[in-house]
This record gives sequence, C-alpha cells and structure tokens, in this order.
Amino acid sequence: MWVSDITYIKTAQGWLYLTVIIDLYDRKVIGWAFSRSLKTAFTTIPAWRMAIRNRPITQVLIFHSDRGVQFACNEFKNILESYKLVERSMSRKGNCWDNAVTESFFKTLKVGHIYQNSFKTFKEAELSIFEYIEAWYNVNRIHTTIKTSIKNKKEIIINHLVAQLNVRKTIAGSKGILVVK
Repeated sequence: MWVSDITYIKTAQGWLYLTVIIDLYDRKVIGWAFSRSLKTAFTTIPAWRMAIRNRPITQVLIFHSDRGVQFACNEFKNILESYKLVERSMSRKGNCWDNAVTESFFKTLKVGHIYQNSFKTFKEAELSIFEYIEAWYNVNRIHTTIKTSIKNKKEIIINHLVAQLNVRKTIAGSKGILVVK
C-alpha cells in the first residue's frame, strides 16, 4: 500500500509545494515532487512517475490519498486506472486520520528539519529537503513502526536470504548433490 499527500514549505520566494508517496511496507518515501504550483501536472503526476520508477508495480497495490483536487481529478485518476494492478483509495470526507502516515511524515519533516531552517530560495529549500529525504529519512532514520532503519531492514532481509541460501547449499551438499558456489 502506498499513501500520498501534499504539503507546503515557506521560502522567501513564496510557497514551495512538496508531494510525497510513501510505501507502507518500509515507510520509505519512494516518490516525491517539488512544485511552485498546485496543478496536478506538477504535483501528483511527477511524484507518481518517480514512485513507479523506484518500485515497479508487480502485484495488487492500493494507492491511498486524501480527496484533494490533485488526486481526485480525471487526469490523475486516468493514470492510476492505466495500471491494472492499482486500486485507488481516498480518505473519507473531512477525515485526515485515514492518511495519518503521510501527515506524520510531514510533521517529522517540518519539526525535525523545516522549522529549523530559513530558506531564501526555492532551490535552497529543494536541495535541503532532498538531502533530508534521501540521505536521512529514507536511509538512517529509525522508524518506530518497523523498529529499525530502512538500511537495517534491508540488511536484515538480505542476511536472512543469504542464511536460507546457505542452509539449502548445506542440505544439498550433505545429500551428495553437487553444489556450485
């Protein structure tokens, strides 16, 4: 399941909008887009394109968002419908709790990073937030839900797979089966 939303960041040049798509499996921000406009072409669509490049859809996927015009419009709806494995889900009217994961990410971003900085330009804000997402949040931050960082979760999964592979090699070797390393 992927969840998505849009927030705004104040800069001296005006408002910068940030659209994110988060994979609930590992809480990673897999798609995001900066824009100076709230038009769908600059918000949800580029974030979606990044997300599907980073995580190609290979099984049924629920995509959840609020009822904002960028998510509800025909342009975005048609894109989602073009992916046969995607099921669209939207928050109930007036209920922000349905999208709590993205709201929580935005709070973490703003309290832990945005409010501690004053951005003079859009580019300065974009670079700073890019570094926060890609070098900190997606890699090193301990996520309370998965009880580890994404980097550690990947290492745990890889170590588990390697251990399974080694067990299979050992079993095959003990039965006189040729094991190629």
